[in-house]
Amino acid sequence: MELFLRTLRILTTLSVLAFLSFCSSPRPDRLIEADVMRTLPSPHTWSAGRFTLERSVTEQGPVYRWKDGDRILAESLPGHAFLTGGRGKEKVEESRGSFSIEDETLLDCRGQVVESVVASGPEMLVRGSLVCEDESRIAYQFHFKEVSDHALRFDFRLFSPELNRLQLNLSSVTDEAFFGFGEQFTYFNLKGRQLPILVQEQGIGRGTQPITAGANLTAGAGGDWHTSYAGVPHFISSRMRSLFLENREYSIFDMTEEDLVRIEVFSNRMTGRLLSGSDPAELVERYTEYSGRMKALPDWIHSGAIIGMQGGTDEVRKRLKELDSYNTPMAAFWLQDWVGQRTTSFGRQLWWNWELDRDRYPEWDELNAELRSKNIRVMTYVNPFFADVASLKSNLRRNLFAEAEKNGYLVRKADGEPYLILNTDFHAGLLDLTNPAARRWMKDVIKEEVLSRGASGYMADFGEALPFDAKLFSGEPASSFHNRYPEQWAALNREAAEEWKKSHANEDVVFFVRSAFTQSPEQARLFWLGDQLVSWDEYDGIKTAVTGLLSSGLSGFSINHSDIGGYTTITHPLRDYHRSKELFMRWTEMAAFQAVFRTHEGNRPDVNHQFHSDDETLLHFSRFARIYAALFSYRKTLFAEAEQHGWPVVRPLWFHYSDDPAVYGIRYESFLLGRDILVAPVLDKGVAELSVYLPAGQWIHLWTEKAFEGKRTHSVQAPIGQPAIFIRAERADLIAALRRAAVQSESHE
Repeated sequence: MELFLRTLRILTTLSVLAFLSFCSSPRPDRLIEADVMRTLPSPHTWSAGRFTLERSVTEQGPVYRWKDGDRILAESLPGHAFLTGGRGKEKVEESRGSFSIEDETLLDCRGQVVESVVASGPEMLVRGSLVCEDESRIAYQFHFKEVSDHALRFDFRLFSPELNRLQLNLSSVTDEAFFGFGEQFTYFNLKGRQLPILVQEQGIGRGTQPITAGANLTAGAGGDWHTSYAGVPHFISSRMRSLFLENREYSIFDMTEEDLVRIEVFSNRMTGRLLSGSDPAELVERYTEYSGRMKALPDWIHSGAIIGMQGGTDEVRKRLKELDSYNTPMAAFWLQDWVGQRTTSFGRQLWWNWELDRDRYPEWDELNAELRSKNIRVMTYVNPFFADVASLKSNLRRNLFAEAEKNGYLVRKADGEPYLILNTDFHAGLLDLTNPAARRWMKDVIKEEVLSRGASGYMADFGEALPFDAKLFSGEPASSFHNRYPEQWAALNREAAEEWKKSHANEDVVFFVRSAFTQSPEQARLFWLGDQLVSWDEYDGIKTAVTGLLSSGLSGFSINHSDIGGYTTITHPLRDYHRSKELFMRWTEMAAFQAVFRTHEGNRPDVNHQFHSDDETLLHFSRFARIYAALFSYRKTLFAEAEQHGWPVVRPLWFHYSDDPAVYGIRYESFLLGRDILVAPVLDKGVAELSVYLPAGQWIHLWTEKAFEGKRTHSVQAPIGQPAIFIRAERADLIAALRRAAVQSESHE
């Protein structure tokens, strides 16, 4: 006992000395070490399995580096606290699935004292305290564990329930680029930016004016450059450093400082992993061991175009006849208005009561049979909302809102009443995914009302709108479950599809989702990028459809696509946003080199140019549908890579050419389909010539079969119908297949 008390007094004295040293420091974010740490030789290392923590001393102060052999996974800034925290109070405002969060700092704890490091086997523990601005001290522990030969898990805890903000501060360099973060639509390299991670509506405009200001004024739904349906707390940097959080709470990645990246989470516990890998492909493969990997798509869904349309049985037959006359390969008709259609201030919307409207689609079963006889499937639409339309819709058979409300299946307000969420002109209740009975009921709805009607797939829309102040069946805070909601929505649909497949002769159902979080890839069959504006801009238009694919693919969203032509259409006295013929044709060209080739009419179909608006467009659409179909076998190899390795179908040039700094700044100008096809889409109105940077190797221009050398920029003609497509010279088979498709199209013309 005497020895224990003597040791305790020594440690207490050392801690007091460290604290006094800290208090005399002019820097509130200074890193201070207890004497027992300062007496260690420099450098000094501790091991957690194959990983090491290396401490060394510089003129600016101590540096801590987490390493795998010689590879640095993360490091602190010399003399700078790598762990900080505090207490904050957030103000959350929500409007139609868009969220605004303002944080007030109540207590800032920016000083860090390192008191000890202990390592044993695969684990390591850093202990110490944070020093707050009121001179209080809060104990912390920073635990590390080797969870595989390429992943080091960390767990940062503060031993105070009063603190609810944690921050990890790691060194960076001026030219370091940061990629990933789920779907990021405006910027590919996030260096120099502060990025909040929260699943929400992406917004209307996202910075494009005047539409963003108008959407904010009328509905608080304009969004910003960082708003995303599928933000993920994960990055890979140009220095081959990769980190992700396991937290579901709101987080912020601040990369605005040249020499530092700050990672903050709204919790008193931060968990995540540091990954080790030599290139982007290896790091994506290792990240997707945690996030999950998407399964390869069945052959039927990528055998041709998916025709998105509305209007009823006769309209489908009319468009089918037109497309057949141009020998258009078709995989499915996606009929989102299968439940009937209403008109709102936003345009044409659905009834949000998930049952077939036989008045709108008479002879539904016969239509299904006709399409199946041509190897064409039917796809439909659902979402986790339920609108009470009993007084509005005359041919209602089931009132799903009433069923859900009666059985307690809806998210509630604090007073116990259903939480009705506004969407354009109407309110709807949201399914409570923490209620097991609600999940079973919704799966039965999907099987009985969707799949039993002959649908082979459907859009599983929404998932981002859970209010922070909602009351859930499980009792857990909605603020913590908010980012989990889209993961669980995808999981519910996956379970329904798998149960259906087992009982119906292996019918392979494909649902596609837009809202997602870290582990959504494990659950989803297919992603789509949500509601782009029918414009050319880089904030919400066609350019964001490329940037969104490139960023999300690095975070495990390996099989993803966009609506051909975009979706959001606005009619306004100040300015109309209507889809032009040129925009539709250029989007068609780009989509032929993605995972899925699917059209959407948009929310105001009558003012948008459609695939059938004139003969020239129909010919153009059919031509690129044949080019898309010609890549069927190649896509299957890419789907297999997605399932086996987590690699994206559409890839940034950086994915395969990470040693080429010239590709770091490419965000939408070009992309790779797999390794072998480089696409430089035309994304600006009136442009017919492009400057295209080609990476190392020899590349063959599709239309002229001319060879171009890599590691340089080339000027190429790109008129409508001939976007800049290059194939690696080694892939003569792909060149031949695409040339045959192009020639067949030209002969049809």
